[in-house]
Amino acid sequence: MTTILTRGDLLTLLDPGACLDALREGFVGDAGGAAVAGQRIRTDLPFPGTATALLPGLLPGAEAYTVKVNAKFPAASPALRGVICLHDGADGELLALLDSATITAWRTGLAAALGTHALAGESDVVGVVGAGAQADLVVTGLRLLRPVNDLVVHDLSPERAAAFAARHGGRVAGSAVGSAAEVAARAGIVVLATWSRTPLLDLADVRPGRHLTTLGVDEPGKQELSPALVRAAGVLAVDDRPLAAAMGVLAATGLPAGAAHATLGEILRGDHPGRTGPEQITVYGPVGLPWQDLALSLLAWREARRRGVGTEIDFLA
Repeated sequence: MTTILTRGDLLTLLDPGACLDALREGFVGDAGGAAVAGQRIRTDLPFPGTATALLPGLLPGAEAYTVKVNAKFPAASPALRGVICLHDGADGELLALLDSATITAWRTGLAAALGTHALAGESDVVGVVGAGAQADLVVTGLRLLRPVNDLVVHDLSPERAAAFAARHGGRVAGSAVGSAAEVAARAGIVVLATWSRTPLLDLADVRPGRHLTTLGVDEPGKQELSPALVRAAGVLAVDDRPLAAAMGVLAATGLPAGAAHATLGEILRGDHPGRTGPEQITVYGPVGLPWQDLALSLLAWREARRRGVGTEIDFLA
């Protein structure tokens, strides 16, 4: 039997704290170094969007794997749609079909919260550029990891920015329009999660000691930080060096894989010290890895079985 888990089901089943623990365990356990390397395959379409597949999602000790297929259509709402297939590792049985937009937002946002917390200084003022689902989960995760006493938000939609700020108890940056630069001027921690293809922040916009997490740069052509700003980082961290050099923050800056000072796994394991001084600018630029889909899909599926949530179907009937 296969369990279908919709967005509503997943929002009932997923717990931010449990998801943070599962993602941290994956990074510390060097899930990215599995015997079978995960692949991220992207293609343009003859429509106003792209298709991406992530496979296989593998974790040491997990007798299951995932295959994810996403469609990204920036003008649509939601902009990301797709499905994650959770398979039994013993015989390939399709255990579950999960809404990929929800799993992707949770694993991307909460993994970014781990990276942000690990690299940021002592600031309790968080800034958000791009008030979407992924930034929402970053702030949710950060509130579980550190005090967040103020929030500044900028979005192309002032209404969406205001709703985001109200939901998290913050304030909208600047005027009704605002700017990314205004966010960087006020916040010690800045999270960017946009569709931008031109830099939103330059080195002149960012004071010493700031931390920047750039989530939007997950495929070729996207860019949120200027090359000068990225190159000035005292610590430039990614989730996977080759992937970041192929389509992430390194590719957007014209840097090779070796230009990243650390991966998040290295920092969380203590193999790299991360930030070493209060005046350093730090940057975290993840792309997103297949094992993260498995980590949260397994959590959701096991909890669904325990609680009897979801719709059961038999593809072989």
